Amino acid sequence: MNSVELFAGAGGLALGVERAGFRPLAVVEWDEDACATLRQNAPRNIHGSIRWPIFHQDVREFDCSSIPEGVELLTAGVPCQPFSIGGKHKGHLDERNMFPELVKTIREIKPRAVLVENVRGLTRPSFARYFGYIELMLTYPEVIRKESEEWFEHASRLERYHTSGKRDGLRYRVVHRVLNAADYGVPQKRERLFMVAIRADLKAEWSFPSPIHSFDALLWDQFHTGDYWERHQVPKRLQAKPSEQIRDRIKLVTRLIPPQHKPWRTVRDAFSNLPPVSIKRQAQEPGLTHFHIPGAKSYWGHSGSPLDEPSKTLKAGVHGVPGGENMLLLSDGSVRYFTIRESARLQTFPDNFVFSSSWTESMRQIGNAVPVTLAEHLATKLKLTLLSCC
Repeated sequence: MNSVELFAGAGGLALGVERAGFRPLAVVEWDEDACATLRQNAPRNIHGSIRWPIFHQDVREFDCSSIPEGVELLTAGVPCQPFSIGGKHKGHLDERNMFPELVKTIREIKPRAVLVENVRGLTRPSFARYFGYIELMLTYPEVIRKESEEWFEHASRLERYHTSGKRDGLRYRVVHRVLNAADYGVPQKRERLFMVAIRADLKAEWSFPSPIHSFDALLWDQFHTGDYWERHQVPKRLQAKPSEQIRDRIKLVTRLIPPQHKPWRTVRDAFSNLPPVSIKRQAQEPGLTHFHIPGAKSYWGHSGSPLDEPSKTLKAGVHGVPGGENMLLLSDGSVRYFTIRESARLQTFPDNFVFSSSWTESMRQIGNAVPVTLAEHLATKLKLTLLSCC
């Protein structure tokens, strides 16, 4: 099965999609540093990535005529800054809003399925009408916005078309859901919006994959059986104490039968076999990028990620890298920044996938990425769905 990826960034989504068994025909990204990361990893035996045809260009300039007919999957991590809680909240007014370009590509290559990732902020009430507009554009990509038409006028025309019962031309069935990456084996509490569009002429039924990890299972593992601490050989005096907020939940969980899910993966799980952090950048195995970054400070609201929980959401930030989300809270109460390799593990990149830019630039790419493991789960389910209707 073939795929095309827009707004690829450092390749987290594309890598997960390829692991699910899709063959990329094009990986499109305009950012020079992100493309450098993609190219650098091509010869390193990353899972099949040497085959990635990388297009370093603006999606608005990408020539879809180079893509053969019959693309099964189009994926897109559409730039999230216009809708991010941490951004400027300009939404459709932001020049980085690329949803119209995504719809244009759908119209031109007519993929059997589309997978889109964006921030949870897009579902906020302040963006409700525009979000509905996005869903209608994805549903009817051939109902094109006129040159003199404002977006809300186009939205009204799409609403009329939708309620008219017309079913001519290219059409998709669209569903969406906010998923927490921790529920799928990612050692990070990362909630993101995913939209899936299936071409309406296909007899395919889709539902998002069910969670396979849970917080309750982690509580059971830590505070009922104690297997978590034994597995990591953590002495009792260093074991984390449950906060007041979750003590009642622990009591409830331990009264029930063992949870059916696997435990959430924690920061300690993710870092368990990493070597000690190097003080000197030069004292590193090439590509490991596991060196100390000075200057981390804790202040109210930015206290870092505890070792024995999934990390907070890694962020790239529009004004530099924020401190709290990208710091580790140590057992003695001190904090330090995550290294590049630690951050890559929290996003489930393989260790042989390298980020050799500066710490700030590497963290920008990692923080913007889709966790590889979550992408693989979604793409695997989409592959099975598409195979079922062949």
